Amino acid sequence: MGNDGYLPLFETKRANGRTLYRVFAGSIFVGICLIWSYRVSHVPRDGEDGRLVWIGLVAAELWFGFYWFLTQAHRWNLVYRQTFKDRLSHRYGNELPGVDIFVCTADPVIEPPMMVINTVLSVMAYDYPPEKLSVYLSDDAGSQLTFYALLEASQFAKYWIPFCKKFNVEPRSPAAYLDSISISDDSKQPKELATIKKLYEDMKNQVENVAKLGRLPEVHLRHKGFSEWDSYSSRHDHDTILQILIDGKDPNAKDSEECVLPTLVYVAREKRQQYFHNFKAGAMNALIRVSSAISNGQIVLNVDCDMYSNNSLAVRDALCFFMDEKKGHEIAYVQFPQNFDNITKNELYSSSLRVISQVEFHGLDGYGGPLYIGTGCFHRRDTLCGRQFSREIHNEFKIDIPRDREREETTAVLEEKSKVLASCTYENNTEWGKEMGLKYGCPVEDVITGLSIQCRGWKSVYYNPERKAFLGVAPTTLAQILVQHKRWSEGDFQILLSKYSPAWFANGKISLGLQLGYCCYCLWATNCLAVLYYSIVPSLYLLRGIPLFPEPSGVSMEWWHGPRLVE
Repeated sequence: MGNDGYLPLFETKRANGRTLYRVFAGSIFVGICLIWSYRVSHVPRDGEDGRLVWIGLVAAELWFGFYWFLTQAHRWNLVYRQTFKDRLSHRYGNELPGVDIFVCTADPVIEPPMMVINTVLSVMAYDYPPEKLSVYLSDDAGSQLTFYALLEASQFAKYWIPFCKKFNVEPRSPAAYLDSISISDDSKQPKELATIKKLYEDMKNQVENVAKLGRLPEVHLRHKGFSEWDSYSSRHDHDTILQILIDGKDPNAKDSEECVLPTLVYVAREKRQQYFHNFKAGAMNALIRVSSAISNGQIVLNVDCDMYSNNSLAVRDALCFFMDEKKGHEIAYVQFPQNFDNITKNELYSSSLRVISQVEFHGLDGYGGPLYIGTGCFHRRDTLCGRQFSREIHNEFKIDIPRDREREETTAVLEEKSKVLASCTYENNTEWGKEMGLKYGCPVEDVITGLSIQCRGWKSVYYNPERKAFLGVAPTTLAQILVQHKRWSEGDFQILLSKYSPAWFANGKISLGLQLGYCCYCLWATNCLAVLYYSIVPSLYLLRGIPLFPEPSGVSMEWWHGPRLVE
């Protein structure tokens, strides 16, 4: 507690052992300098074998030393965060800002509808006032199957959400929760569990049977939402499809316990072959606009469709940062780590991203905040829309407590008005994709979006709670890993060469440590050139009998060939 009686909603602690690590890093640097000195002072003379290769090794080792220096930005100043959700509840109660949650999917084959709706249901069941919660599913495939699955999920949610809140269920993905309950525990569970299991299995069987058929039976096509597909030509050529499946402001939208349900919206933005759709960034920008007309939550969370909520209190954790009276006004977004529930025992390809989530992002947080990684991130809506930071800004969350929750316009009228916001031509001659929303023109649009927000003066926060906030599906095969790493390395290198390069675009706008941290990721791809040279060329010259490394001294040779074990 401060002298003025102020109790912060979060605290920041610096990592233990920083001094010890810095001494260790200093010793490593001395060793690197000695290697450089040896290489430069022992370059073969003109005409001697291996001169050009030796010079190549000098260049490679200079690069390794430089890249090692960049990596220290991730390790030099680690910080850890802790939130105080009890203080948030005591101070604000239910007077909390609206939260809009975006879930994006693009292919019902690669991303099965059951996986998608489990993610949707997990975030609908957050421990948060449901009247302030809105969930949007962006379906870039415009699939009737995905819409049908979401329609079924909207009915199942009427039983799942009250069940979660009554028994404090974790995690709140139905599939993950039901799989975590062993058979021996069934007899100890309340009778409601049997009902939930049956409802979930019925929904799962219906959705999977329709997926196997490849089409919807006529009986399921009676819902008015399916009429939206009358003008559908293909996934790349169709009108905007938008359906409000649950209207949280409708007094009749209640769960089985007669409690309010969160708003649930399906969106398939308009696609035309003559318009480039900008992939996920385009879908996110369409959702930002559509949600501003329907719910306009001041906080926006986006998650990938394969990354379900594993912690129902994560939204309150994020609000502890945004709503802190002294420091919250500086924070643009709160990034949670990517964690996975399908990591193999031996973790052959390091799919868990353990070093990034447990070390590097904590280090970046010490210099002003982590990168935005495109999932598991809570944003202020206005910063996504291009707002500049000003020290005169204070927390301006408008806490609406409407007595009459009915809309002024009907749901059908609102749907039609919102469709325009997801049209192909809406962004023409606007700043969307440039100064507003997610940036276009890069495979890792999330990274340049986060960088541009930080360059406008905002800070970000990295929070890695003890109970993981989100769990997803990691690539487990070599082919999947190569595709993922190619996209990341190529995208980060494109950033380095673009106008958003942290080397010059961010110069003077963010801290030097954060700038070096961004450059480390942007130079990840080029690091392979030195690695390949160092791995291949010395081995080839060793076969020719040309030494490229120092020979052992006499003392070390005596030790190696002499007795090394005490009898």
